[in-house]
Amino acid sequence: MGQITIYLDDETEARMRASAEAIHLSNSKWIAQVIQEKLADEWPPEIKNLAGAWADFPSLEEIRADQPADSHRETL
Repeated sequence: MGQITIYLDDETEARMRASAEAIHLSNSKWIAQVIQEKLADEWPPEIKNLAGAWADFPSLEEIRADQPADSHRETL
């Protein structure tokens, strides 16, 4: 397992520590989790399972069919 040294400004460090503490992780584990999330190249399974969940999504025309006409706009 590799080790990396990073340098953070005071505000960023304070925010990182608070975030890690809020979810009961060490600073190192919190940083590793953020890096893993940023490097993920696949959608989570929960999102993949949503594919095809809606039979037919309405078209833009169908969505706007019940909307009143736009007001007249001045030419700029």
